[in-house]
Amino acid sequence: MTIAVNENNTIKTVERNDAGIKTAIDILKQQFGDNLQTSKSLREQHAHTTTYITPQLPDAVVFVTSTQEVQDIVKVCAEYKVPIIPFGTGTSLEGGVNAPLGGVSVDLSRMKEILAVNAEDLDVHVQAGVTRSELNSYLRDTGLFFPIDPGADASLGGMAATRASGTNAVRYGTMRENVINVTVVMADGDIVKTAHRAKKTSAGYDLTRLMVGSEGTLGIITELTLKLHGQPEAVIAAVCSFPTIEAACEATIMATQCAIPMARIELVDEENIKAINIYSKLNYPETPLLMLEFHGSESGVAEQVEMFKDIAMECGGQDFNAVSSLEDRNKLWQARHDSYWAMRSYTAGKDALTTDVCVPISRLAECVVETQKDISDNGLYGPIIGHVGDGNFHTLICFDGKNPEEFKKMEEVVDRMAKRALAMDGTCTGEHGIGQGKRKFMLAEHGTGVKVMSAIKLALDPDNIMNPGKVIDFSV
Repeated sequence: MTIAVNENNTIKTVERNDAGIKTAIDILKQQFGDNLQTSKSLREQHAHTTTYITPQLPDAVVFVTSTQEVQDIVKVCAEYKVPIIPFGTGTSLEGGVNAPLGGVSVDLSRMKEILAVNAEDLDVHVQAGVTRSELNSYLRDTGLFFPIDPGADASLGGMAATRASGTNAVRYGTMRENVINVTVVMADGDIVKTAHRAKKTSAGYDLTRLMVGSEGTLGIITELTLKLHGQPEAVIAAVCSFPTIEAACEATIMATQCAIPMARIELVDEENIKAINIYSKLNYPETPLLMLEFHGSESGVAEQVEMFKDIAMECGGQDFNAVSSLEDRNKLWQARHDSYWAMRSYTAGKDALTTDVCVPISRLAECVVETQKDISDNGLYGPIIGHVGDGNFHTLICFDGKNPEEFKKMEEVVDRMAKRALAMDGTCTGEHGIGQGKRKFMLAEHGTGVKVMSAIKLALDPDNIMNPGKVIDFSV
């Protein structure tokens, strides 16, 4: 069930549109042939979710290669009021690719063209299906790179739609700061380019920022122009163990106040370290750990490392180790990116939910410690890992999905985690997005701002066909 607007511009409840879906699929099948598929296995893949939210399958999957093809699909679906669910690589964590009313999943993974690299202007124009690793592989010989690294090899269109960030955000920002413009197919089939390539503009509403983070609920992003950065002359990665979470956070705060331009600074708690040591065959001390990376000139990076080391030692840090070779750095960050799989292996047989919040870094230690205690007090297991430089942390809460009492405890811990972050002037999600899983926190976070968002949604998508049931919960 979802919400649409009737001819009197009032909200009404609508059900699944079986007749419209059948007609639209028949028409699209004629247009797209074998690029439209209805097999159950493929539809299940396109409702994939790595969290506990039950998959809800689309009725068909259409593979596209151009903005024009996306427009063709949207026009048919708009005519018959059929839901459209954009799909990139399926790495969303809050049910963002689910199809609660069925409809058509538009798979953009074949939109792989890198359309233009403007090296002098430090930007690149790509189709939405290009992944971050594919882009950086293509850019390798240019001396440029794209810094946003959410861990998963997500599509750039999906990263823009969810306003992704990741380990490099502390220095390079999130997708919000690194998207110059997007090409979007709107709910009525119109194609909109939100901006030009100029570095700044004062011309009208900021449509780019409106689309970045909209999670496919306002339109389908098909092309993007992104900021690029010069590859640093020198890169050094480092690790440092701390006796407590508070000590690690204090070192981070002091380093930030001293304006050390860290490229990455990641917090890994002791439970995560145990799993990472086994999975990645490492031997870090089983205490809270900071993983860091420094970018700059040879002398500048060396100075940054020494400054941070001094701060770390002052905060009780120990076993500080810096590495500069590409092999050693890759090994360190691969272990960080594999932490999810390390924990899944460590807790084999358990169900798991991964969730995130973000708070001002001055409240991070408090929020992490209270969350750890809440998880432990409820008899659950939930290691924590976080982008400590910007106050964002994640937890993987393990539970028995067949045990109703344990499942309820898990949900209550997640609710309190979000409410705790909001009480600390934070947000219920730093980078996972809202999707279906966190709609219930939108009112608490944004208040009457939700009314403004709802008005925008209803104005741009009056029949609510664009990824319905996500972000905005019209029932409240």
